[in-house]
Order: sequence, then structure tokens, then C-alpha cells
Amino acid sequence: MDKLKVLAVFGTRPEAIKMAPLVKELQNRPGRISCKVAVTAQHREMLDQVLELFDIKPAYDLNIMLPNQTLYEITTRALTGLNEILEQEKPDIVLVHGDTTTTFAASLAAFYRQIKVGHVEAGLRTGNKYSPYPEEMNRKLTGTLADIHFAPTTNARDNLLKEGADPGTILVTGNTVIDALMATIRDNYVFGDPVLDGIDFQKKRVLVVTTHRRENLGDPLYSVYCALKSVVERYPDVEVVFPVHKNPKVREMAESVLGGLPGVHLIDPLEYSPFVNLMNKSYMVLTDSGGLQEEAPSLGKPVLVLRDTTERPEAVEAGTVLMAGTDRDVVNRACTELLEDAGKYKMMANAVNPYGDGKASGRIAAGLEHFFGLSDRKPEEFTV
Repeated sequence: MDKLKVLAVFGTRPEAIKMAPLVKELQNRPGRISCKVAVTAQHREMLDQVLELFDIKPAYDLNIMLPNQTLYEITTRALTGLNEILEQEKPDIVLVHGDTTTTFAASLAAFYRQIKVGHVEAGLRTGNKYSPYPEEMNRKLTGTLADIHFAPTTNARDNLLKEGADPGTILVTGNTVIDALMATIRDNYVFGDPVLDGIDFQKKRVLVVTTHRRENLGDPLYSVYCALKSVVERYPDVEVVFPVHKNPKVREMAESVLGGLPGVHLIDPLEYSPFVNLMNKSYMVLTDSGGLQEEAPSLGKPVLVLRDTTERPEAVEAGTVLMAGTDRDVVNRACTELLEDAGKYKMMANAVNPYGDGKASGRIAAGLEHFFGLSDRKPEEFTV
């Protein structure tokens, strides 16, 4: 093989953020690797923002997004569209990322054409197929179809080994999100937004909040928002910045509990660059997102996870993340402790981040070259 032909497939903003530095790394090796990008646009607007930020121009765009789309529609439209792309492109390997429906559909499409699959951010597990839903099963099914597993941590590698993966197909790389983060943070960042630029981050302790999980819709979100309301009312120096997900059920609940409350800023979802720089200026993060459990610790920000399970236990073990769940009293107590106990806060803020060193994309590119015989040397794995 003279040159490895790679097709990177993704469809959502989180995937795009984590795949962007890898795509750039692969495209910077033109002598050995040819890398094209196909997007399903499972998310449209948010995906496009990331493509523009990292200057990535997809060779293929399925544009499958529909209003109120179902998992059935996402899966079938992605699978059918990718069939035509794979027939035309004939890559040596399809690279997918993480846990989305696009990820699973692309892996299945590649399998049907007997094309190898490389899974970036492989091996994350909660052990509960409905939490997070549908992400847990997307990961497991993709892992079964994958030929190469790029595990971000040793814990993720161990999960794959327990499931019977060949050790020779696993490479521990660190997480590419740290690569993206390090390329985007700026100490003197200006938001260009009157709300965010109007916050005195030196005098105010800012809590950044994100919620979007399907399993948290309804009573769990109501409970979390009530806890936030209580915290803001008790601490005059605390402000909440909440980029509210576009899901109407999330927006309606947030407005009903937190709307108009002094010190609470309900804003539209932010693009990647302003969002990570907002985290960098914040006091702590409350989220039911998976990726933020990796990003925030890299910035020295404690994270309260608004879920009962996590596929990222490394941060819990390292002490950078605390599982708070969605119970009103538990979330309230966890916030209170970090606002009042300087020692506890410092311990979480200064804990070692177990997720990466900004060199994951290079390891993955080198791993691909080694796997396909373009290099004799297997790259050194990421260690904490």
C-alpha cells in the first residue's frame, strides 16, 4: 500500500469537535494518508459552526436532519446515504467517533461493504444500555463492528478486553477533545456578546450549566433547576450561565423555573470557541454531557455530573468530577460544598486530568500507519 485512503464520518457538533484535530493531522500527512470527510449533518447548524471554526470542508454532506427527527429516521437515512458514498469512494478504512447514531450507522454501512472500521474514543461503558440512551448501545455495537479501537484511557481499553477485543487492535491514545481544547483556549478571550462580556468573572463565581439528555427530561430537569434556583438565591456572588439546548422540552422547563431570575442568564447555545472559553473563566460546571467531563478538568474546573451513571469513571476516580445525579437536595448540597469548602474546591480543581495531553491525534494517525503497514513502529501509548 502506497497511501492509506481514509473516510472520516461524523454528524453532530461533539463528534466534529473531537474529529477536527484528527482530520487535520491526517490531512497533514499527504505522503502516506489521503483523508476525506463525510458528514451526515444529524445536527445541522451546530455542526456547520465547528466545520467553519476548524476550516474543514466535507467531500460529502448527506444533510439528513429533519424537524423532530426520530432515531429510526436518522439511522435509515444515514445508512442509505453512506452506502452510495462508500460505493463511490471505496476507502481502506472508515473512521467514526464515540457514540452517536451516525457513528453506529456508518460502522454498519462500512461492515456491509467489508470496509474496515476505526473507532475513535472506543471502549467507554456505563453497563446500562438505557443510560445514556441511545449512546451506550451505539458505542457497544460500533465496538463489535470495529477493526481498530482507539481507546482514550486504559480503563476504556480494559472494557474492550473484557468484551473480547484483540489486544493487538487497541491503542490507548488520550482523547482528541483535549487536542481541540488546547488549540482553542485564549487567556484574553472577548466574547463579543453583551451578556457574557458584561459579567465580572473576577468578582462573580460563575456556574456554567448544560442539560440535554433524553433520560433527564421532565422531573429530573425540574429538580436540577430548582436546586440551581436555590443556590443563586442564597449566594449573591454566584451567577449561572446556561446555554439552553434547543429541545423545546428543555427550554420550556428552564424558562418556567429559572426565567427572569436575577443572576441567571439563559442564553442560546454557544459555538465551540466561546463555550470553552466561557468554561475557562468559570468557577465550576454542572452538566449531563459526556464530553464536558473531559474538557472541564483540563481547565481546572470541578464538574458536577447531572446523571446517575457515567461512561467516564476516570475523572470520578481522579477527583475532578462528582456524580451529583438529578435529586434536588443532592445537587444543592454538592453546589454548596464547592462554594463554601475552599479545600474541597481546590482538591477537585487541582486533580490530575486523566483524559489527554493534546497529542491524541498524532498517536491515532501513527497507529493507522502502523496497522496498515506504512510504518514499522507502533506509537507509544498515552499514560497519565
